[in-house]
Amino acid sequence: MKTEKTAPRLIVFSDLDGTLLDHDSYSWAAAEPALQEMKRLGLPLILASSKTAAEIAELRSEMGFDHAPAIVENGAGILAPGTGALSDRTAHDSLQAALADLPQDLRQHYTGFSDWSVEEVAQNTGLPLAQATLAAQRQFSEPGLWSGSDEDLSRFEAALMEQGIHARQGGRYLTLSFGATKADRMAEIIADYTPRPITMALGDAPNDVEMIAAADYGVVVRNSHGPGIPTLPGEATGRIVRTGAPGPEGWNIAVLSRIAQDYQSTEKG
Repeated sequence: MKTEKTAPRLIVFSDLDGTLLDHDSYSWAAAEPALQEMKRLGLPLILASSKTAAEIAELRSEMGFDHAPAIVENGAGILAPGTGALSDRTAHDSLQAALADLPQDLRQHYTGFSDWSVEEVAQNTGLPLAQATLAAQRQFSEPGLWSGSDEDLSRFEAALMEQGIHARQGGRYLTLSFGATKADRMAEIIADYTPRPITMALGDAPNDVEMIAAADYGVVVRNSHGPGIPTLPGEATGRIVRTGAPGPEGWNIAVLSRIAQDYQSTEKG
């Protein structure tokens, strides 16, 4: 029998790279005021990223939110509170087998983390070697770079879809996985709380759209490096907003603003 958790008033779901983490430095220093305010109020931060369980476990602990679950590898898995890397690599092995079966004229245009050495992962991502080692520990998905034409990309995605593999464009990488999105995992996590809390979701890339749209309040963080996110229906009503500043700076302003509005309305009520 599932044990329901007592819900805080607000839960924040957040993408990492380009959103809570600076695109170039991977620092979240600019978001520290909002993170500290969340801790003071006991608000959970649910990290939701294409990063591996090993990477997110370390970041979650450093940020001080080890008590909260996290969404790993673009929604392919959930990392329970207080746990480190998961052990099952079956899904990733299946992805690698599917890539190996593709026609060479398609496969040659896609280079994933598993095609690179740890040193190459570090070079291509800008991560220190120790963090690149964690990033290479894929369990559910395979991020990579596409170098072919849009037409070949459509063929590539269609061939993988025949095997149940979805390709999703993030801020940096085209990530392959067997389905579940960040929004799917967000719904699972919210279901554990009674009563249902207010949800806020922040992201900067196409693979964040469902999560942002599914939240009570969505934030599109300014993206100066990738494809960004097109105008979403919720923007017309103000349920979804955009930050003027990029990365953790914009994140900080948006979260502090949401907290101020939410708790001000509570006091008035």
